[in-house]
Amino acid sequence: MKKIVFVLIILTLAFESGCKEHEPAGGKESESGFPADKDNEFADGSGIVFPELNDQLLTNLELLGKIWGFLKYHHPAIGEGKFNWDNELFRILPKYLKANNNDDRDKILTDWINQYGAIPHCATCSATSTSAYIKPDLSWIEKSNINKDLRDKLNEIYQNRSQGEHYYISIETLKPAFLHERSYSGMVYPDAGFRLLALYRYWSMIQYFFPSKYLTDKNWDDVLKEYIPVFISAGDQLEYELAAVQMIGEVNDSHAVIVGGGDAIDASRGDKYAPFRVWFIEGKLVVTEYYNPEFKASTGLEIGDIITHINGETVESIVENLKKYYPASNEPARLRDMSFDLLRSKYNSINIDYISSGQAGQKELHLYDQYSLNLYGWNKVNTDEKCYKLLDGNIGYVTLASIRSEDVSAIISSFSNTKGIIIDIRNYPLTGTDFPGYFVSKTVPFVKYTGGNADNPGEFNFFQEEPLINYFGQAYQGKLVVIVNEITQSAAEYTTMAFRAGDNTTIIGSRTAGADGDVSSIMLPGGLLTRISGIGIYYPDGRQTQRIGIIPDIWIEPTIAGIREGRDELLEMAIKVINEE
Repeated sequence: MKKIVFVLIILTLAFESGCKEHEPAGGKESESGFPADKDNEFADGSGIVFPELNDQLLTNLELLGKIWGFLKYHHPAIGEGKFNWDNELFRILPKYLKANNNDDRDKILTDWINQYGAIPHCATCSATSTSAYIKPDLSWIEKSNINKDLRDKLNEIYQNRSQGEHYYISIETLKPAFLHERSYSGMVYPDAGFRLLALYRYWSMIQYFFPSKYLTDKNWDDVLKEYIPVFISAGDQLEYELAAVQMIGEVNDSHAVIVGGGDAIDASRGDKYAPFRVWFIEGKLVVTEYYNPEFKASTGLEIGDIITHINGETVESIVENLKKYYPASNEPARLRDMSFDLLRSKYNSINIDYISSGQAGQKELHLYDQYSLNLYGWNKVNTDEKCYKLLDGNIGYVTLASIRSEDVSAIISSFSNTKGIIIDIRNYPLTGTDFPGYFVSKTVPFVKYTGGNADNPGEFNFFQEEPLINYFGQAYQGKLVVIVNEITQSAAEYTTMAFRAGDNTTIIGSRTAGADGDVSSIMLPGGLLTRISGIGIYYPDGRQTQRIGIIPDIWIEPTIAGIREGRDELLEMAIKVINEE
C-alpha cells in the first residue's frame, strides 16, 4: 500500500485526565542570563495595599493595565528581557495609586515609560498588512482620556515596537508560547498586588494573542475594568481561584479551563461521588450508567431515571448559578463538564428528588470515595478491545478512542469490501492517524488556520499553505458515516473536518465542543495553569469552527426513552444512513 500522507496537527485536549501536563515555557523560575531573571525583589509579596475603590481609581487601574500589557509586548527594552515586567508593576503602583487627578496620572505614566530609555528607530516596523485577517486593535489609546504627550509616547512605541526574538512571547507552529511567566506557585493565595498582576497578565495575553478574541460574548475591551474589583477584593484562596475561573470563562473557549492548581475549587466540590454517571438528555439530568454495577441494587435508581432536585434545589437553578464557573465554547460543552460535578460533595450523602417510570421519589443518595469507583470523565475507553469490528449487514465500525496508527492498515484491509464504515468520534482520538486519506479520490484541502504575529501583536494571518489530504491511489467505495457530539473536542473536531472532506461522508450527531485549535499554556500567579485555543481553525471556505463546533449533516441526539432501553440511537442512525439506497 502506498503511504497515506495526511497533515494532522495533534491538538492537546484541555481535560485533566488523559493528558500529560508539561511545564509551560518559562514556568520554572530559573536563571537564564537575562537581567529580568535576576530581579527577585518581590518574591515574598508585592506589599501593595489598595485604597477603597471608586470609579476614578477603577478607570485609572484599567488604563494602567492596558498600558502595562501594551508595553510588555511592544517596548523594545522589555522585549529584550532587560526588565522583570511583573516587578515593574509593583514599583509603579504605590505612586500611581496616589494620583490626585488625570494630569498627575498621565505625568506618572509618561515618566514611568521614559525611565526605560529612548525608543530606537525601527526600520522594519511596517504597518499592518492590508491582507491581515485580524488587525491589531489599539483604539483604546485614542479613546482613553489621556494627554497628548502620553498618547504620542504610546504611538511612538507602536511605530518602533519590538521585533524578532522576544523575552515574553514567541509564535511556535502558529500558536503563541508565553515565555518567562513566573508561576509564584508558593503563593496559593497571592496578595492584592499579585492578584491584580494575574488579571493584567491574562487580559493582555488574550488582547494580543488569542485568535478568537472577536468571538467572545463580551467586548474584551470591557472585561478588564469589570474584573479589577473582583480580583482585588478576593478574600481567600477559593475566592481568588473563582475570580480566575470566571475571567477565564470570558474567552468562551472549552480549552480555557484550569488544568493545574485550582486546589481550593477542587476541595470545595468534594471527593465523594454518586456511583453512577449522569448526562443532560433532552434538557434533563439523566442516569446513564453505573460506574460500578454492583452498587445499583443498593442505590435503587435505574438507568434513564431523571434527577430533578439536589438538596432541595432544582437542577435548572443549580446550573444557572454555577455555569459562570464552567468555562466553555458553547452550552452543550458547558453542560458536559458540569454534569460530572453535580452529584459530587464533601459529604457522604446528598438528598435528591427523582422521577423513575413516571413516578416522583425522594431519597438520601449515598456517595462514594472517588478511589472506590471506576470513574471516567467524558467517555469510557476500553483499550483492551480492538478499536474496530464488523457489524451486521457488512458494516465496519471504528472508534477513535482506542485507535492506534498500526491499526489503520488492518482496518482498511478488513473493511475494503464493506457496505459502509462508521467512525465514532464521540471521544478523543488516542493518536493521530492517516486514516482520512482512505476516503478521498483526489488530493483535497480540508482546513485552513490563522496564526499570530509577535512582531505586531494583535495581528493574525491565514497560513499560506493549506493542509491537504493526499489521494494515495485507492479510495474506499462505500459510505462513510462519522458520529460526533459534545464530547468531540479539539483534535477530535480537527479529525472530523478531515473525514468530512471524503467523497461520500455524512456527519451525524450534535454540535461538537467548539474548541478546535492547538492549545497554548498560560501560567498565572498562585500556580494556576490554564490554556487557550492558540490557533484559529476554519474550513477551506473560511467558515468558523471555534465556538460553533462541527455541525452535523443529520442532527440526532439520545432520548431518555432510548437511554432506558439501552439503545445507542446515534449508532442506529449511522447504520440506517449506510443502508439507505
